[in-house]
Amino acid sequence: MDRPILPPNFILDPWLTQWLREDLGRGDRTTQALFSPGASPLGVAEVRLKQSGVIAGLPIALRVFELLDPQIIAENVVSEGGYHRAGDRLATVTGPVSVLLSAERVALNLLMRLSGIATLTQAYQAKIADLSAQLVDTRKTTPGLRVLEKYAIQVGGGKNHRFGLDDALMLKDNHIAAAGGLGPAIAQVRQSAPYPLSLEVETETLDQVQEAVSHGADIIMLDNMTPDLMRKAVQLIRIRSPQTKIEASGNVTLENIRTVAQTGVDFISTSAPITQATWLDISLKFLAQGR
Repeated sequence: MDRPILPPNFILDPWLTQWLREDLGRGDRTTQALFSPGASPLGVAEVRLKQSGVIAGLPIALRVFELLDPQIIAENVVSEGGYHRAGDRLATVTGPVSVLLSAERVALNLLMRLSGIATLTQAYQAKIADLSAQLVDTRKTTPGLRVLEKYAIQVGGGKNHRFGLDDALMLKDNHIAAAGGLGPAIAQVRQSAPYPLSLEVETETLDQVQEAVSHGADIIMLDNMTPDLMRKAVQLIRIRSPQTKIEASGNVTLENIRTVAQTGVDFISTSAPITQATWLDISLKFLAQGR
């Protein structure tokens, strides 16, 4: 499994600040009505899990509180990436009650979203854990959240595909059609491909697979193929170009991912852990006030 790596704070903080500005607007009307500036009592709150799952984004959530007030004491109780049960305490946050109230929603939204992705990723990964195929994500992500959502994929045990269009060369069906065919498309891309970008080619038929092999594609994607057709394609590629990596994609579900993995592909890409993940239910509850 790839080791999950969060962006450093100088990259992460502007995003979190922007999302806090979106929620706070001109100010937290309710909290400001309750507490005068600088007169908020201190409080201690717990972040608790209301639904079992994999925790992802806890350092991000705690950083949200710290950005509103550097004096906030935020302490995680569990480790990032662990599976925890409903009712478990995840973290404690100590500081002015006004700050805890104003930061709560942004912090929990991120934690719930990322934990939901990590939980579903782990469910997919568990289906193929004893096989050689590796689960990878796609570029189907929420605008503005791609880095964090792909981080959650890693926390759940998956791998990241390319982060953006500048990461790799990937000829999909529309590229191939626009270029007048698979062969011409590969030839044109190869002429201007910067080192060391790899070239991946999407294929839907055995004829396209043969053409991709003959033109030296680094990675061949088997898109929306039946398991039987995938097995034939894998056999063809292994014989003619053993060094070429093979990726399966298209309509991958929890019910069929194991069958796909058993065809012998190296990677299985799916957007499902991001596009179909439900948020994990997590809450913030006060324990003490006015110490």
